[in-house]
Amino acid sequence: MKRYELTKEQWERIKPLLPPEETGKRGRPRKDNRTMLNGMLWIVRSGAQWRELPAAYGPWQSVYARFSKRRDDGTLKAVFHALSGDADMENLSVDSTCVKVHESANGGGKNGGEKTADKAVGRTRGGWNTKLHAVVDGLGNPVEFLLSAGNDHDSVHAVELLEKVRIRGSAVLADRAYGARAMREYISAHGASYVIPPQSNVSDPWPVDWHLYKERHLVECFFQKIKWFRRIATRYDKSDASFLAFVYLASIAILLL
Repeated sequence: MKRYELTKEQWERIKPLLPPEETGKRGRPRKDNRTMLNGMLWIVRSGAQWRELPAAYGPWQSVYARFSKRRDDGTLKAVFHALSGDADMENLSVDSTCVKVHESANGGGKNGGEKTADKAVGRTRGGWNTKLHAVVDGLGNPVEFLLSAGNDHDSVHAVELLEKVRIRGSAVLADRAYGARAMREYISAHGASYVIPPQSNVSDPWPVDWHLYKERHLVECFFQKIKWFRRIATRYDKSDASFLAFVYLASIAILLL
């Protein structure tokens, strides 16, 4: 259990970024932030159900309520962006990975497993999947995320993802799936360069810095890291908001390493 928890040094880094424990309101004192956060980390690392949370973190309902609050008020997202604020923006690698959707996240409601406004789920050859799109910096650290249905093409959401990042002066690295004209024009229009190999059927292929392109492996390495968190390797959450909050939580743990 201890190996899932924050060390003293990690806690000191993140403590100032969390809301104060003392709110000045009357009533029962709240459980301290460190215990609550460690409980959340136990869930995202183990992939277990909330009801399986060890008693050392308090009632699972309390930890879940704190997670929901930090998801909805944007705290987890804000902490992630604070930790990633000093990113190495010289090179940015873009890619996506498919996440298998568990049956517990894919049922309920009249639409069943169909994609809705708050559920990025799509059927692929391997079943129901969610795509996690990511941008990582020149050190392989995460910068931004986006969710889409598993059967959406990578290039469909590429510009939407890059709009979340200040790319001026950066080299954007991506594989052939991102070589659409709209993507390349967006990158050039915003003062960045692209290192994207053209498809084999392109009539007028553009030059590629193949030496720099090798750095794209950093985004693949990041996906390997984040999928050690079992709650990310498989999607158990029905809503995009909850799943993305766990992505931020796992990324916070990675950035604190």
